[in-house]
Amino acid sequence: MNTKNTNYHPLFGLLTIITIVFILYILKPLIMPILYAIILAVMIYPIQEFLEHKWRFNRLFATICSLLIIFFVTALIVTLIYYQLNSISNNGEDYVKNISKVYYNIIEFFQKTFNMNSRDTLFSRDLKIENILKGNFDKIGEFISQSGSLISNLVLIPIYLFFFLYYRRFLRVFCYKVFRNKSKAFLNKIIGKIYSIQQNYLVGLIKVIFIVGVLNTAGLLILGIDHAIFFGFFAAILLLIPYIGILIGSLIPAVVALATKDSAWYAFGVIAIFMFIQFLEGNFITPKITGSKVSINAFIAILSFIVFSMLWGIAGMIVALPITATLKIIFDNTPGYHAYGFLIGDPIDSHLRGRARTRLKKWKEIRSKTST
Repeated sequence: MNTKNTNYHPLFGLLTIITIVFILYILKPLIMPILYAIILAVMIYPIQEFLEHKWRFNRLFATICSLLIIFFVTALIVTLIYYQLNSISNNGEDYVKNISKVYYNIIEFFQKTFNMNSRDTLFSRDLKIENILKGNFDKIGEFISQSGSLISNLVLIPIYLFFFLYYRRFLRVFCYKVFRNKSKAFLNKIIGKIYSIQQNYLVGLIKVIFIVGVLNTAGLLILGIDHAIFFGFFAAILLLIPYIGILIGSLIPAVVALATKDSAWYAFGVIAIFMFIQFLEGNFITPKITGSKVSINAFIAILSFIVFSMLWGIAGMIVALPITATLKIIFDNTPGYHAYGFLIGDPIDSHLRGRARTRLKKWKEIRSKTST
């Protein structure tokens, strides 16, 4: 009598998860450029397809043209940011003086209001806030110059992107060979769903960034903040870092308002406007544009941000939603994993209703039937 040992110890599954997480953490320098290249490939693929089918370019030439388009767009954005930062840095000395003045006014206010000695408070003129600010400004360039990972990614991402576009049919055949027990039609359906949800997410995100950038700029212009367009769209781009991105984006123009305006209320006004726009973005703009295209419930979305940020830092937060949406598609179409796909997705109305409301609705239905 042949028997199969189907008893697996739960510890084996736990060790498997720990091993996978450890490998993903160690291989971050390898994985992140590949993920960014995949995201860029999804974004540029419609142009690649247009060049191949409409203008009859061969695949190699179309791939090179797609890379050049990405290069010129990136170079344009970097150039604009560089000139804006250069313009801001030229006023750095004035900003430092004004912020230092505000800082010392706060010290004086606390000392007069609470009758405190400078030694009895955390605020002290011996702290020399202007030296701290100047030192931190000088460290920004040093940090960028020593960032070897950034330079390596700028080299690796275009290489990976080229092969993803040029070898896409070859990679598809590889999937056919790996999953030989699945039909090509089924695999093409899964690949199409993954591509569609990624593209819809990215296109919707670009629209949201543009709308939020315009609203941020309008709010800063109303307050008369310097470099309003730059700060407005910079904060909108930081939406790539969910929840905390808009906070970081609001603090920078708030500091500039504190340094350039004669009242601290301008800084509070900047933060208030950005928080209000964040409320509009989270509750109206993003749901209206993306809708149910990325059907991930709020709990799993927040959990994915936390998990991937712990795993890969800020870069992990950027790719958290696309990876989670991809996992949902895979789980929904893999036998034995449907429950996990259900857990990731949005709950329907019946899952959110209380029992009392459900019973009341049934009672009304029964009463209406008996009355007729």
